[in-house]
Amino acid sequence: MKRLAAVTLLLTLLLLTGCRGVPNTIHSNEDVEGSRIGGLAGTPSIRLAAEFGTAVAFDTAERMMSELRVGAIDCVIMESTTAAELVSNTPGVRILGPLLEYELRFAVPRENTRLLTAVDSALEELHRNGTLRGLYNKYFAGRSFTYVPPEETRPRAGVITVALPPDSPPTSFLNYEGYFVGMDVEVALAVGDILGVRMDLMEYDAWELVTAVWHGQADLALGWHPGEGEGLINVSEPYATVVQVVIVRR
Repeated sequence: MKRLAAVTLLLTLLLLTGCRGVPNTIHSNEDVEGSRIGGLAGTPSIRLAAEFGTAVAFDTAERMMSELRVGAIDCVIMESTTAAELVSNTPGVRILGPLLEYELRFAVPRENTRLLTAVDSALEELHRNGTLRGLYNKYFAGRSFTYVPPEETRPRAGVITVALPPDSPPTSFLNYEGYFVGMDVEVALAVGDILGVRMDLMEYDAWELVTAVWHGQADLALGWHPGEGEGLINVSEPYATVVQVVIVRR
């Protein structure tokens, strides 16, 4: 009984003091490799964590930060907007500089410059009316946002096929009913509303997305990795920039 009370007291002191008794071993992004890294389950962060070290998935950010503070994990990888809000409410932790930054864009066939121009024009409008920022905050920062189609939607004059990966939350994934959901899905549908076309969503593995566009199996693709397909496809203007950062103990 006394031992249990002592352990409880120690954990309480660690939490109240910001875990000053647990030394931090991650002082720069170069130190992340080979460490035990926390990430939220089902997000790109956990997959990135697995590339750098031993990934530990958590269902909630609160539990993850508690484990970081008591030294059960060495650091956390998280999207920057979410990380800033979380760290501001969690004593004893801080953010290192950006670990990775990448842009989200449409892949478009090289020969279809007319489609590229139309997509870029639609993205410009969605940026101007706040839709893109709202969708990013919804899927990467957990904020409330509902996309509302334009009141005067153009008549649907055709179909555009869009290749998407089924397992890349929060950008595109299949829900329990087998339907595509995610940020990329909503962006694609919003672009279709502006262009006056129906977006036909097609399931492709991530490594097949560029090939699908290159060979004419799909008109557009979303969810491909930046840098892939150079010279094979055109790319739209970015509709979002994702920044992944590292959170450590102070």
